[in-house]
Amino acid sequence: MTDQSAASFFGDMYPYRNRLRTNAAFPEKGRDPEEVYEELLKMSGEEDKKWETGQVSGTMYHGGKPHYAFLNRVFSLFSYVNLLQRDLCPSGTKFEAEIVSMTAKMLNGDAARAMNDQDEVVGVVTSGGTESIFNGVYVHREWAREEKGITQPEMVVPTTIHPAFDKAAHYLGIKIIHVPVNQNFEADVAAMRKAINRNTIMVCGSAGCYPYGIIDPLKELSDLAQEFKIGMHVDGCLGGFILPWVEKLGYDIPPFDFRLPGVTSMSCDTHKYGYGLKGTSVVLVRNRKLRRYMFFSKADWPGGVYASPTFQGSRSGGLSAATWAAMVTMGESGYLEAARRIMTTADKIRAGIAQIPEIQIMGKSTFLIAMTSNVVDIYHVNDYLASKGWRMNGCQLPAGFHFCITLPQTEPGIAERFIEDLKAGVAYAKNPAQPMPMSGALYGLSGTADGKEILKQGMVAWLEATYEL
Repeated sequence: MTDQSAASFFGDMYPYRNRLRTNAAFPEKGRDPEEVYEELLKMSGEEDKKWETGQVSGTMYHGGKPHYAFLNRVFSLFSYVNLLQRDLCPSGTKFEAEIVSMTAKMLNGDAARAMNDQDEVVGVVTSGGTESIFNGVYVHREWAREEKGITQPEMVVPTTIHPAFDKAAHYLGIKIIHVPVNQNFEADVAAMRKAINRNTIMVCGSAGCYPYGIIDPLKELSDLAQEFKIGMHVDGCLGGFILPWVEKLGYDIPPFDFRLPGVTSMSCDTHKYGYGLKGTSVVLVRNRKLRRYMFFSKADWPGGVYASPTFQGSRSGGLSAATWAAMVTMGESGYLEAARRIMTTADKIRAGIAQIPEIQIMGKSTFLIAMTSNVVDIYHVNDYLASKGWRMNGCQLPAGFHFCITLPQTEPGIAERFIEDLKAGVAYAKNPAQPMPMSGALYGLSGTADGKEILKQGMVAWLEATYEL
């Protein structure tokens, strides 16, 4: 696939190519800062219009321009500070220690200490969910090698687990075993049990999973982890900062955090429903001993003593400062109110879907609603929604899409407009303008080995295209 065909196939990624100056090399003379700022302002304004309608699934979790402006002001105070150099930036210690402590408290870290006085939930701040997951997996690899002598580590996960686990396994030399989910799209605990062997270092589950927003049967996985004396990671990157508040609102949310004795680590994204800036996240572990396996240090380097808590080295203090500021200004009342608004909107959408017999909700949803159909091609429905300005997240196996509800969708009239457009989309799907839906073109390739290889090459071509001028 050529760069040109990749760009055409994946959409227009170069809207500024013929309108703004392209910098293939340094300009001979530096440009005027105000001119540059005006150019950036134009780009950001055009791109903001895509999500400010409230028609974009996920992506923008807060959406409030005053909130973002405040966080950007905070960021600017520490943007140029390197958090690796804590002697120059002791504020970084305050920000990150408090971020971790507040997150651990929210996720019932006190319950771990109550069960075992040797446990004290601790953690670190990372660059995002992928790094949190990477560090959680890394901790268990090092722990299993040091304490159990496992040199060929394996991990057992449901097929709905985030690809970041596959990425971590690939980088860390861990065999990852994917187990199909049950008919409710939840991790099949009995099947995962059968996959455990003497090299298994951990099992994993989601709260909730990205495709469907479903909370896996984490209590049963916790029992499994304890029975086999292995680790357990809960991926709360998506749901970790909203499910605690949804539970407080009275919704039926099963235990998913450190109340479960088998949970040894958990990832939780502050840049999603924590309403911080991209990209920050928190990874928590059950005790300090486990966290030490995450740390790296080198004492005999000619450049001096080197130590870092995560995979990253240098980091901007601005992101941690802004994350801290988001958390302390939101407070419990702010997070509760945001969760209430989101769940009220989600409930409206679920009620509307119930009146559309052609559409089914996949599994038990909360803040994220995944949809499929046994009557019409769901990708034709998605094509219609896209034509009306909606941007859903596509799912496959089975075919579907999900709507991750965030604060922009809680504005008046948006839920009602979505249901009306969804009804119209079903009608369109019964007599579509073209036989092959645009939304399903990619997913249709994933059903065969040859198709998967074509799709893989297409995705690589797309990544290459994102770096073309």
